[in-house]
Amino acid sequence: MRISTATIYSSNVSNMNNLEAQIAQTQQQISTGNRIQSPADDPTGAARIIELNQANSVNTQYGTNNTAAQNTLSLSENVLQSVTTLLQSVKSTAVNAANGVLTTSDRQSLATSLQGQLQELLGLANSTDGTGNYLFSGSKGNTQPFVNTPAGIAYQGDSLQRNIQVSPTRQIASTDVGTDIFMKVRNGNGTFTASSGLTLGISANIAVGATSVTVANTGALVPGMPITGGGFPAGTTVASITDATHFVASNPATTATAAGQTIQFANTGTGTGIISTGAVINPALYNNNTYQLSFSVVAGVTTYSVTDVTNPAAPVAVAGQTNVAYTSGNAINFNGIQVQINGAPANGDVFSVSPSANQGIFATLSNLINTLKSPAAPGGTSFNQSVNDALGNIDQGLNNILTVRASMGSRLNELTALQNTVSQQGLQYQQTLTSIQGTDYNKAISDLTQQHTALQAAQQSFASISKLSLFNYL
Repeated sequence: MRISTATIYSSNVSNMNNLEAQIAQTQQQISTGNRIQSPADDPTGAARIIELNQANSVNTQYGTNNTAAQNTLSLSENVLQSVTTLLQSVKSTAVNAANGVLTTSDRQSLATSLQGQLQELLGLANSTDGTGNYLFSGSKGNTQPFVNTPAGIAYQGDSLQRNIQVSPTRQIASTDVGTDIFMKVRNGNGTFTASSGLTLGISANIAVGATSVTVANTGALVPGMPITGGGFPAGTTVASITDATHFVASNPATTATAAGQTIQFANTGTGTGIISTGAVINPALYNNNTYQLSFSVVAGVTTYSVTDVTNPAAPVAVAGQTNVAYTSGNAINFNGIQVQINGAPANGDVFSVSPSANQGIFATLSNLINTLKSPAAPGGTSFNQSVNDALGNIDQGLNNILTVRASMGSRLNELTALQNTVSQQGLQYQQTLTSIQGTDYNKAISDLTQQHTALQAAQQSFASISKLSLFNYL
């Protein structure tokens, strides 16, 4: 077969170009550290690299979300730490307010101080994060959660938490709802509230000008209870109990009323008895009902009776709790409940025990401020009972704040654990990418040396072959 000179030149040049291209590719692998420079180098490996890069990108975003959630939760926890400190200061002020030697001026000073702390609490409740979103407005980050209205401080946010995706299967709330923190605080001891005084609404049949009133049941009434409604003038009280369905009012009704009209009975207490917040000592016996403790003083002997007034129209005497001898400070136990009354209740004084209801921290402070501003004498029964109630409600507020902070701490711990998982997952992705895409330097350098040697040999052989000619031998 005849091989022309042009073929020899073309073939050798093509081979040397291929060797130079291989050397250039190997040099690029060494300089960049990447074995695969294009999908053509390893189609399967290139496809796997794309998958790993996408997975790593998503994992990195989870880490970013995690950091954002941690920052928001940490900021919220710091705010609630300040709220805790503030409420502890308010509690100290309330304890000081119970000092019987305080003057009206002293109480006004304490009220002014508490007013400033109430505004400080409002400012903390309206705290924002670094981007201007309110921390405690639920999902409405741009809405100020708490505002001052004529009716008191009101919540404007919603009840939804802001959740952040921090792993493929886990969303974590980065915020807490303001109502859960500051408004939904159970008063009393968290289960029931014990207070002096009682207000009842009972359907009555009243005739114009009459003092005898017909009701469904008089079991919840005691002489001396103030009466409102039903056409009775201000200052009307229950003068006496006639029988199970009739009582006598101290003043006659002055306007016409219809049968079945509801009138209100109230008892604010005239003695010195103060009831404690109490506790549930036997949950199995507690039935979430409303009770009244009525006191009677006859010939210097004080007794009390406990009545279930959950249905005011049909009160039920609690078994074994009728005309029980009273001793100041002794525990009073009934239906799983234990309370203490200190002092000397007057004849007709009534105390109530009813299921706890929500009372916001703002309302508790406002009530305490109003108590300090009231004309009641320092050390008086009504004043001391109000301060005692405020102390119990402040404790409930503190407990609620601590519960929310514990939840935040638990979420922060989980975020920290998830962040470690994200970091480890990212490291695994990088290691896998390196194993697929990374250059094996030992092999690459060996290949480069071999390719360089081959190129030199090709160049030298081409130089020799290119000199061959028949004319050299003629």
